Amino acid sequence: MSKYEIVLTTDRTMMSNHHGREFLGFLATGPALGLPEKLWLWLAAPKVRVDEEGKPVEAPYGMRKVEAKLIEAGFEAAIIDPDYIHKHLDSMKILMLGHHDYFAYGPPSSEWWMITGKEPINRVLFRKLMESPSVKMAKEKGVKIIAGGPGAWQWLWELEYWRKWGVDLVIDGEVEKVIVEIVEKALADEPLPDYIYVGPYDSPSIEEIPVIKSASVNGLVEIMRGCPRGCRFCPVTLRPLKFIPPDIIAKEIKVNLKAGIKGVLFHSEDVLLYGAEGVEPNPEALVKLHNLARELAGEGPIGWSHLTLSTVKYAEEKYGLISKLMKDIILIGNQEFMGVQVGIETGSPRLAKIVMPGKAAPYPPGKWPEIVEDAFAIMHENHIVPAATIILGIPGETRDDVVKTAELIDKLKPYRSLIVPMFFVPMGALRHRDWFRKKHVKPEHVDVLLKTLNHSIYWAEEMMSKFYLKEPSKFPVKLLIKLFIRYVRYRVEKLKPQLEEWLKG
Repeated sequence: MSKYEIVLTTDRTMMSNHHGREFLGFLATGPALGLPEKLWLWLAAPKVRVDEEGKPVEAPYGMRKVEAKLIEAGFEAAIIDPDYIHKHLDSMKILMLGHHDYFAYGPPSSEWWMITGKEPINRVLFRKLMESPSVKMAKEKGVKIIAGGPGAWQWLWELEYWRKWGVDLVIDGEVEKVIVEIVEKALADEPLPDYIYVGPYDSPSIEEIPVIKSASVNGLVEIMRGCPRGCRFCPVTLRPLKFIPPDIIAKEIKVNLKAGIKGVLFHSEDVLLYGAEGVEPNPEALVKLHNLARELAGEGPIGWSHLTLSTVKYAEEKYGLISKLMKDIILIGNQEFMGVQVGIETGSPRLAKIVMPGKAAPYPPGKWPEIVEDAFAIMHENHIVPAATIILGIPGETRDDVVKTAELIDKLKPYRSLIVPMFFVPMGALRHRDWFRKKHVKPEHVDVLLKTLNHSIYWAEEMMSKFYLKEPSKFPVKLLIKLFIRYVRYRVEKLKPQLEEWLKG
């Protein structure tokens, strides 16, 4: 019989390790294209291993933090796979939900939805979860439903679903400092507010952030929170900057390794700013951090979640740091490359000065296109494959700004990378501005869309042939991805007239 009074869960697009490849998780932000939905979902988000209670071997990192905080406070709490919620209906009193993109309003989901006219699979799967017999029965039994995570803001745009599904509370922001008190009130059946925004003054201290108790997806471990660069479209810059101590990082790496995770994935908005003074990298801290990971993980892979391009350029040109980390520590054993997310956002120096002047630091924002190209060259040389974002429709954008972005994409052709275009979503300091909508799309935007698609298809095919999914067990996944890439290439050849027609409509 279940003992858990607090169950944490999410839909399948989040409760997956994406075949051990973070890049494949991007497929869960779009609709099923060229494949049946079940096959698309298997490719993007296969089911994870669970125990007899439905507890996953690895689960989303943010949910692991909340789970750990509740366990340390003495609650019977556990993350449960969405297919096993029914096993806990007798004991469950609170159902907690977490998600990066509940309703597909975040990038890049929103643009795929706009272009294709089809609901992204993450929205479809989350709705199916909330309308499943298990969740409906939990609500009928009086279970309180609390939603949080990076996508919490999206509930403000879906009040009808909020009411229909009986969500009692939505929490937006870092929750470690406030979640225990909220749970105590919910269990005591005290009134809860509909919505809580956790601002910078309620941000948890290092001491208030718990060590995860069970493994995170693909061995992700947080090394730092916040970002000092202040980009106006980004919510992360609203959080205070803090560095996680090496001993805490080591504890979480060991939790993951004990569960059978083979490597380490460092998470930060800019891994190369760990231990930094402002935007000045700290080579000693970074070398120690990576030696720690290599010592613990043996020959297992080491990865980074995010980088800032100006830091890549500066760290390599001043310290030779990228080369040292990659060649001396990371690229040993069977690891041949590293994938990482980066933000280009715009190729326009004018627009960069307005919305992200700190992103280029310590260089002037007017040099942004040059910084991007230099950083891509450094990453290419060191077998780092960036998945780079472009934002179209930033408030204040002109046609010339979009042309400048297209020109930059042309200059990036020689460098191994994926470039993902995104339509502006009101977040961060720009959260009160309007969305970028179909009526705003101009021929220059179409040009950028086509350039990014052609660029990414070319390099995706090269990566599949040389680096990606080389294990024999992953052959079916690799074959399916190759077929999908061919399908996308075929569709892109016919896309331009369709986009022109779409613009007229």
